[in-house]
Amino acid sequence: MIWLKPSWQAVLAILLCLVAFALGAMSKPEAAALAEPAATIAYPYMDTKGLILALLLIAALVSTVRLAPLVEGVVLFVGAHIAAWLLIKGIGGFEGTALAPYFLALAAAWLLAWRCVGLLSSLRPAANGAKTALRLVIPAIFGAWILIIWEAVTRGAGIPFILLPPPSAIGARIANSLPILGSDVRQTIFKAVLIGYIVGSFAGFIVAILADRVPFLRRGLLPIGNMVSALPIIGVAPIMVMWFGFDWPSKAAVVIIMTFFPMLVNTVAGLAASGHMERDLMRTYASGYWPTLLKLRLPAAMPFIFNALKINSTLALIGAIVAEFFGTPVVGMGFRISTEVGRMNIDMVWAEIAVAALAGSVFYGVVALVERAVTFWHPSVRGG
Repeated sequence: MIWLKPSWQAVLAILLCLVAFALGAMSKPEAAALAEPAATIAYPYMDTKGLILALLLIAALVSTVRLAPLVEGVVLFVGAHIAAWLLIKGIGGFEGTALAPYFLALAAAWLLAWRCVGLLSSLRPAANGAKTALRLVIPAIFGAWILIIWEAVTRGAGIPFILLPPPSAIGARIANSLPILGSDVRQTIFKAVLIGYIVGSFAGFIVAILADRVPFLRRGLLPIGNMVSALPIIGVAPIMVMWFGFDWPSKAAVVIIMTFFPMLVNTVAGLAASGHMERDLMRTYASGYWPTLLKLRLPAAMPFIFNALKINSTLALIGAIVAEFFGTPVVGMGFRISTEVGRMNIDMVWAEIAVAALAGSVFYGVVALVERAVTFWHPSVRGG
């Protein structure tokens, strides 16, 4: 039996498929049709139920054979995803009628996808292109299965649309509302977030340099910074709206407050991160404060500075959206969310949330890429 190497995911998927087959009907209309064979009752999976279970069983059985990890991963990927697509496609028009075998088949497909991701994660390719492809494929499969399970459960269980719309409905709303979403992104991201992020981060960096140079500023500002960082945004935002008006400057002001102190605290900590030996060496070369700062202490502080920039990339988006709840022109992501919730247009609310999440992820990713390019010498980057 040396040619067998069954995983627990494959064994459990096989058991789930067998139980699903033994239980029979995958939906209530199918159960009704089986109870009354003479009645002409339309039901889902009339021609695909056997195919779904067969795909899952074949993929699970093949994965128990000792194959190359990449080959096994491809088999699992194909079997799990085709079966999941057939499950979701079949329940369309029969939402809320799924029975236990439907969910058992979904769980079996998810287990095979889990095994697939585990196999891909264990690969150690030598080529840089293959490494990059794996770093993209693995999170893509993981994220896709979050959406697959979301779609299958909401449709199969018939969860009310107002509570949780399926991803397909959210995607359709995004596709049909691109002009509105574009204007909201332009108002929130390209005005309030970017301007507030740049001004707040740059101001925090400059003040950190001054605090490092002047000891009494460091001793006085850092405790205040910790206190201001704890201020609730829902208390600050209305004040900024009263001070700077309803347009984007008030939201940028909230973002500046939220991004200033993380940059200040992290930069001050980073400037103290260089070792005593390195600073002593600079002193033996008769290096003054500014040459030492530029050539030793700022490079050593770069990981801390980029850590603040990454933290601020998420804080800025959150701050701008929340600030728009307290007064804004008839445009903006926060305005749209609060308005559409009142109208019970929950798919539009989720569309705005999805766009905000995508924008935040892109923002964070750009900062992370710049960090890798700037701090390529740091052990955390060399090791990654």
